[in-house]
Amino acid sequence: MTSTAAAGTASAVEFESIWSDLQGVAFSQGYLDVPVGDRKIRTRYLHAGNPQAPALLFLHGSGGHAEAYVRNLAAHAEHFSTWSIDMLGHGYTDKPGHPLEVAHYVDHVIAFLDTIGAQRAHISGESLGGWVAARVAVDHPDRVEKLVLNTAGGSQADPEVMKRIITLSMAAAENPTWDTVQARIKWLMADKSKDYDDIVASRQRVYRQPGFVAAMSDIMALQDPQIRARNLLGQAEYGSITAPTLVVWTSDDPTADVAEGRRIASMIPGARFEVMPGCGHWPQYEDPATFNALHLDFLLGR
Repeated sequence: MTSTAAAGTASAVEFESIWSDLQGVAFSQGYLDVPVGDRKIRTRYLHAGNPQAPALLFLHGSGGHAEAYVRNLAAHAEHFSTWSIDMLGHGYTDKPGHPLEVAHYVDHVIAFLDTIGAQRAHISGESLGGWVAARVAVDHPDRVEKLVLNTAGGSQADPEVMKRIITLSMAAAENPTWDTVQARIKWLMADKSKDYDDIVASRQRVYRQPGFVAAMSDIMALQDPQIRARNLLGQAEYGSITAPTLVVWTSDDPTADVAEGRRIASMIPGARFEVMPGCGHWPQYEDPATFNALHLDFLLGR
């Protein structure tokens, strides 16, 4: 192959960019002081849509950040006041300095809704975010309009998966080189051929913050068997959810197979279950067109 042909082949590969995903979207990035207990948690957010529209809150997974939903803001902002936040202890949101259990995240989410003036909201969570969203629906049914659990955690304790999450996450936090952070990102995705450079660069910047190793250790608390056991959701919890619920799973989720997603849906009264093919743990990013259509059809009741 000539150098010219090689260059042409390389240029044909589309570079995935967070900024390109947000170009043309009227969005804001900022911080809100969210009162939780006796302190205020400085909370980073991305927001798009009419603030007077019904609220929609996106919650990312363990070790993640608001950019998990950059490919979903535009479509949802047409209908909702759409928020994607750095969850408690994650991204650029304040780190409380103690092991984080589900109740801590729930308290932060409820306080965030109070801060933005949303008495009720649609809540859509991926992985850890789905675990937290489900618990919000259990403990605060009056605050949840509709619920989406996207490759959600919290239903089981698989020792191999838990070990893998700890190993990859702590390696990336303790030594945030390109390779360690990229390994953590690629683990999420079905398509391992892509480099995900922009997501890697964004997360590398997060992980290079002073003190983030301790923050990641606190995030990993839910991968400890004893801590996880007291936070798991079972038949009683899922069965008490009254919000209309969509459970989204994927063909290539690295945390649990389709049967586990179907089992979760079977425990939630009236839940709808959908499988997205060709995706891993981030279907909202890997196949945003399918996810956005599926998600919006459910939220809008069409």
